Amino acid sequence: MADNTAVAESASASGGDLVPSDSAVAENQNGQAGAQEQAPPPQQSTWQTVKGMAFRVFVFYMVMSFFRKSSAPAENTTTTEDGKAVVSSKLAGNLFPKGMAMDLRIYVTDQEKFTQFNESQYLFWELTDLEYGDWSSGPNGDGSYELTNFVDVSEEAMNNGSLYIHIFFTKNGYSPDPRQKGKFAKRYTVSMSKRLNRFKKRHFTKTKNLLTGETEASLEDLKRAEEEGPTQIVSHWHPNLTVNIVDDHTPWRAGSVPSPLDEYVKFHVSGDYYPMVYVNDYWNLNSDYTPINESTPRLPLTLTYTPISLFKLQFYAAQSMRNQWTMIMGDSGGGEDDDEQDSLKRAMLETNPYLLGLTFVVSIVHSVFEFLAFKNDIQFWNNRKSLEGLSVRSVFFGVFQSLIVLLYIMDNETNFVIKVSVFIGLIIEGWKITKVVNVKFDRENPYLGFIPIRFEDKSSYTQSSTKKFDQMAFKYLSWLLFPLLAGYSVYSVIYQEHKGWYSFVLNMLYGFLLTFGFIMMTPQLFINYKMKSVAHLPWRMLTYKALNTFIDDIFAFVIKMPMLYRIGCLRDDVVFLIYVYQRYIYPVDLKRVNEYGTTGEMHIDADTKKLGNTAGEDPKAITAAPKTEEEKKKD
Repeated sequence: MADNTAVAESASASGGDLVPSDSAVAENQNGQAGAQEQAPPPQQSTWQTVKGMAFRVFVFYMVMSFFRKSSAPAENTTTTEDGKAVVSSKLAGNLFPKGMAMDLRIYVTDQEKFTQFNESQYLFWELTDLEYGDWSSGPNGDGSYELTNFVDVSEEAMNNGSLYIHIFFTKNGYSPDPRQKGKFAKRYTVSMSKRLNRFKKRHFTKTKNLLTGETEASLEDLKRAEEEGPTQIVSHWHPNLTVNIVDDHTPWRAGSVPSPLDEYVKFHVSGDYYPMVYVNDYWNLNSDYTPINESTPRLPLTLTYTPISLFKLQFYAAQSMRNQWTMIMGDSGGGEDDDEQDSLKRAMLETNPYLLGLTFVVSIVHSVFEFLAFKNDIQFWNNRKSLEGLSVRSVFFGVFQSLIVLLYIMDNETNFVIKVSVFIGLIIEGWKITKVVNVKFDRENPYLGFIPIRFEDKSSYTQSSTKKFDQMAFKYLSWLLFPLLAGYSVYSVIYQEHKGWYSFVLNMLYGFLLTFGFIMMTPQLFINYKMKSVAHLPWRMLTYKALNTFIDDIFAFVIKMPMLYRIGCLRDDVVFLIYVYQRYIYPVDLKRVNEYGTTGEMHIDADTKKLGNTAGEDPKAITAAPKTEEEKKKD
């Protein structure tokens, strides 16, 4: 299968972290139409990805701390490689002492279990006279070796079959073949197998121009979509792989190895453990995988052997466990999660380490601010007694916006966790409606003819001038909003392809809300302007959101991300700065009602009574001195 005479040690390895080959062939994708690969929702920016990963690392640490096993049990039971139970209470040592001479043999075949040691065509790489724990040998002086060769692909593998790599470490001079008596010792034989190819889902959707019925998809893709349905499982190949052996002599105790390291520590019947071997494909980017088919009878493969520390293994193992959790949560296709992982890996490879560390720290702070903003938003609406100065129509529009987002992600392939989070957000927005209007059941006069619900404005909204200003704001806003919506709709139906009219409406509304959704923040600015007051706003929640927006601004221009995202951050800043300016120019009016339904005069009266009762004087005889203009401005 591999020409052993072509074995070569390349000087391009650096610590075992492989950079994908530039010669990798990109997957053929037929771009815009018909039975093409379904376009995913807009991708997250690098900053959003790093922020999400920081939060997940924190959650992972908390869960692992909760489920961590006891470190010193009296007697423990574990199983060996061959399934035998081992009962031991002693501390186990590494079977390979530091500096032991060893050999490495790597085989590539389409069989999951390998026994054909005598057939040389399966031998891909053989390294002899290696030293366990050696970090200074090799072409680069870092203990690493590299080989680039080609793998012959069988007909079965070209038709969605599998290719496996079988790795064997043995003591120098020993053989991994159990049939070679005198040269085989199980105590000094470490093996590891892994599937080389990766099965990925390709999603096809029949799209067309709704006016002309034409599509830009190829006939081959149209036929494939008809025969195999909207989802196709395709075997993919990556040309790089790293084989790591862990240089560690920690005295583990059988049955007490913490997760996820317990998957890599294997014990011998004697009670000691084998050195840990890890097949590392963490740095293989999803975008560098290519499909395996009849046009790929030979595939390039670059293998790198290098030792790693236990700390690095813990990092890689934690990421592997996270991927398993992702599959359990319903994202077995891996499309969106792979893109997110690629963004994180590129950030780690291309970003300054100090900046990357600062990003993780600020990400945690960002998550805390998000939680505080959410908490204060709920608290604000829960305690709100008066609607004076608040835009009720903006609350209803928020429900409409959340509903469109939910329907859009339901119409597209999206992670289950995202669907749940958006659904919860819709419920919260719906709950706000009960705080801004009176909701009554009326079966005799149903809303829209079939919804047995009637909405009535609260008295604090109708009796003040807020309702009038709210109507004026949306009236002026509609003069700008509806022409933009009409223009975007015409563009979408003429130049874009859709699955149907339902998908067209969702895609059009979703794209419009992403582009012009910030306009819905302006009615509140208009109401503030007309009332010459900002005392009714939830300033704590706005402050936390503003801090998050400023953090986004900083990293939007430091970390590589789409220009539209940068513009979006700056756009939100402008709106908030207008809020701040309004707070500055509109002085405090003690007669106005704040977000808790009280006025400044009520607080003065309460403080006056408290002081009077403390001094034993008549509270009515005590009056507060009027504030100067400078004090009012400071307030």
